[in-house]
Amino acid sequence: MTTLIGSVLAFFLALASTRRFAPTALVLGIQSFMAVIRAIPTVLWVLIYSVVFGLGANAAVIGITFHSVAYLTKVYADSMDELSPEAIETLQAMGLKRPAIICQALIPYLKPSYLSWTFIRFEINFADAVAIGAAAGAGGIGYQLFMSSSFYFDFHEVGVMVYLILAFAVVLEIISYRLRSSNTAQH
Repeated sequence: MTTLIGSVLAFFLALASTRRFAPTALVLGIQSFMAVIRAIPTVLWVLIYSVVFGLGANAAVIGITFHSVAYLTKVYADSMDELSPEAIETLQAMGLKRPAIICQALIPYLKPSYLSWTFIRFEINFADAVAIGAAAGAGGIGYQLFMSSSFYFDFHEVGVMVYLILAFAVVLEIISYRLRSSNTAQH
């Protein structure tokens, strides 16, 4: 959920912080704000939000989403800035307005990197969610892992959870590989 929300918000913030589509002052403002957010680790954002919402899933979701937006805004804007200025100028010369340029040039160009960066962030968020669930009492498998190892001393259950986490990480890597392969085949 944090990756989905973060990727949508980050796309629009990246559009507003791309040198090709936004004024310099707006670009610098958004990029500076996102750099400050990224400088603070995800766990600290969760702890900051836990003061407001209390320990639990709400603080974890908002904290991880907050950091995801900052991370994805940076990488999406960097990917957008790599689009050839000639392509944009050609579409402008044809009379296309900014929304059409975004839909016809930017989004098709950005699709492979958008999927790749979003998937990487999903993997990061998965690892963060496990750690935060254990550290901040945010629930989920991380909290169960913490409880099994610290309070119940049920190391068989800990082993099963660790193996499940590793299996899920392998599945994520296979999906990521297939997405990259299918995007490479399309180009």
